[in-house]
Amino acid sequence: MPRDPYLYFRVEARELVDQLGKTVMDLEKGAAPGLVARLLRLAHTLKGAARVVKQRDIGDQAHAVEGVLTPYRESTAPLPRDRIEALLGLLDDIGLRVAALAEPSDPEGADPLCLRPAEPLRTVRADITEMDELLDGVTEAHARLGPLRESLGEVERARHLAERLAGGLETPASGENLGGRSQASTDRLRSMADELKALFGGIERSLALGVDRMERELKQVRGAAEHMRLVPAASLFTSLERTARDAAQTLGKRVIFEGRGGDVRLEAHLLDAVQGALTQVVRNAVAHGIEPERDRVDAGKSPEGHVVLVVARRGRRVVFTGEDDGRGVDLEAVRRAAQRGGPLSAETRRLGPEDLLRLLLKGGISTSGSVTEVSGRGVGLDVVRESAESLGGEVNLRTERGKGTRVELSVPLSLASVEVLLVEAGGVLATIPLVAVRGTSRIAASDVVRTASGESVVNDGRVIPFVPLSRVLSGRHPLPRGARPWSAVLVQGGEGLAAVGADRLLGTANVVFRPLPDLAPAGAVVAGASMDEEGNPRIVLDPDALVAEAGRSAAPGPEPAATWAPVLVIDDSLTTRMLERSILESAGYEVDVATSGEEALEKARRREYALFLVDVEMPGMDGFTFVERIHADPALRDIPSILVTSRGEPEDRRRGEEVGALAYIVKSEFDQRTLLERIRELVV
Repeated sequence: MPRDPYLYFRVEARELVDQLGKTVMDLEKGAAPGLVARLLRLAHTLKGAARVVKQRDIGDQAHAVEGVLTPYRESTAPLPRDRIEALLGLLDDIGLRVAALAEPSDPEGADPLCLRPAEPLRTVRADITEMDELLDGVTEAHARLGPLRESLGEVERARHLAERLAGGLETPASGENLGGRSQASTDRLRSMADELKALFGGIERSLALGVDRMERELKQVRGAAEHMRLVPAASLFTSLERTARDAAQTLGKRVIFEGRGGDVRLEAHLLDAVQGALTQVVRNAVAHGIEPERDRVDAGKSPEGHVVLVVARRGRRVVFTGEDDGRGVDLEAVRRAAQRGGPLSAETRRLGPEDLLRLLLKGGISTSGSVTEVSGRGVGLDVVRESAESLGGEVNLRTERGKGTRVELSVPLSLASVEVLLVEAGGVLATIPLVAVRGTSRIAASDVVRTASGESVVNDGRVIPFVPLSRVLSGRHPLPRGARPWSAVLVQGGEGLAAVGADRLLGTANVVFRPLPDLAPAGAVVAGASMDEEGNPRIVLDPDALVAEAGRSAAPGPEPAATWAPVLVIDDSLTTRMLERSILESAGYEVDVATSGEEALEKARRREYALFLVDVEMPGMDGFTFVERIHADPALRDIPSILVTSRGEPEDRRRGEEVGALAYIVKSEFDQRTLLERIRELVV
C-alpha cells in the first residue's frame, strides 16, 4: 500500500466536487439541456472513486446527490430552490470529508480509513519543480537541434562531391582509359561513386526528415509543458461565485456574480495566495455594498445586485479588480467608527475621503450595525491589504455614493501566459501583448510628421505620437530608411494611443512571460521575456511604457552613420547565454548566440563579428580550440576573443593566452561592469 493511499483520490475528488458545484450554480440560473445529466455523471464518477478507496460515507453522499437529481433527469423546469440547497449542502459535506483525508502518521499501524484534519497537499509545488526541469530539458534539447540542422549542409556537400566524382569517372569520348586505368577498374570506381552518392542522398533525406519531425514535436511538448505550468484564472471563479451566493442567501439579497479574464493563465501559487483576499472582496461587496432588493428598486436599480471580478495583466503586474453596483462606502460611518463611539475629534473631522478609505484598509473598522456570519467584526479589507503586501503588491479602493465600490489588488507577475504580436526592429525580435494592440497599418516615410517636439502620424483623423521601435530598444536613432514604409503597430497604453514603427510584423503567438533576472538590466519598456524554441530570450514590451516613450517630447537628434558591429556569444548553458545576451543588448550591442564551437565557426564564416565571447567547457570543440581555430584562419584572426569560464587555475589562464584570447574572465568573479569595459576596449 502506498504511504498516502488517498493522494490521487483527493486530487480527483476535489476536481469533481468543484465541477459539481459550478454546474449546480449554473442550474440555479435556469434550466439548460444536459446540466442534470452532467451532474449525474459527475456524481456517479465520484461515487465509484470513493468506493474504490473504501470511503463509504463519501460514496453514500454522492449517491444522495444522484437521488436528489434523478426525478429531474427529463424535466425542463427549473430545479426547486430547496433541491438546490440540498445539493449544495451535500457537496459541502463531501468537500469537508475529502479535505479531512490525510496521510496516516503511522503507515504500519494506523487505520488507513481514519479521518483527521487535512494537511496541505505538497504535490503542487513538487509538480511545478518537475515541470520546470522538464521545460529546461526540452529547451536545451531544442537548442541542440541548431548544430544538427547545420550538419545537414555538410552531408549535402558530401553528396555533391560524390556526384562530381561519379561525373569525373565517365568514360571519355575517345574511349581511352582514365589515367591509364583499365575499363574494369573505372567501372568499379564509377559503381562505388554511384553507391556513395545514393547513400549520402538517403542519409540527407532521412536526417532532414528526422530533424524536422523532432523540432515539431519538441515545440509541441514545450508549449504543452509551459501551459501546464500555469493555471487559468477562471479556476477562482467557481468558489467566488459560491461565496457571493451564500452571502446573499444569508442576508436575504439577490446577487449575480460575473468573472472576467478567466483565460489569463498564472502560476498556481499566486492564485492560491490571492484566493482568500478575493473571497473577502466578494463577501464585502455583498454584505456592505449590495442593497436589499426593495432599496435597489426604490433607487431605480435592477433587483439583483451585480458583483464582478476582472483579472487582467498590466505590464509587469496582474490586477484583480472587484466591483459592485451597490450603495458605495458610507464615509461618514467610517469616520464615526474611526472615533470608536466617542465624540468626533477635530483631527477625525478633517479626514478626507482618501484618508478614510486608507483607514478602512488598515482594518479594525466596521460600519456594520451588528455582527453576522458575514460582517461586523472589522476584519475585512485588512485581509486584502495583507495578502497584497505579502506578494509585494498593493491595494487601491475607490467608491462613489449610490454607484458602487471598486477594490483593485495589484501584484507583480512571476509567470503568465500572454498572447503577443511578434515584431522585428533593427534586427531585434520583440513581442507586444496582443490585448494592447488596436491595429496595424503600413505608414509611408512621408506620413511621419517631424516637428521640434517629436514625430507623429494621423490615425482616423487624430494626430498620435509615432516612435521607431529600434530607437526605443537601442536608445539611438535608427539608420536612414530612405523611402521605405513602416509596419506600424497601434498600441493602447495608460496615456493613450501611439504608433510604434517596426521593420516587420511576424504574426501572433502565445508565450509564457517571465520577469528578467536581477543581473539583466533593462529599460522601462521591457516588461519581461519569453523563450523561443531554441532557448533564446525574446523581450516582452510594456504597452504603457511604449506609449509614454512615444509621447515624450524629444526632438530628433543626429542619425548615426553606422550601427554597432555584432558580438557572438558562445556557450552551451542556456542561463549563461541569456544573461550575457541581456547584458550586452542592454548596453547597445547586437548579439548572436551559438551553443557550440562548431556552430560558432559556421556563423563566424557567414557574418562579420566584432568580438567573440566564448565559454571554455562545451561538448565537442571546447573554447580553447575554438579560439585556436579562429586565429589560424586568415579571415578571422583579427577578431578579438574573450574567454568566460568557471576554470580559474593558472594553467588555464596561460592556455587562454597561448591560444590568443585577449581577456580571461572567471564566472565566480563575474562583474558586469568589468566585462563591458573590457569589451569597449576591444571593440572599436
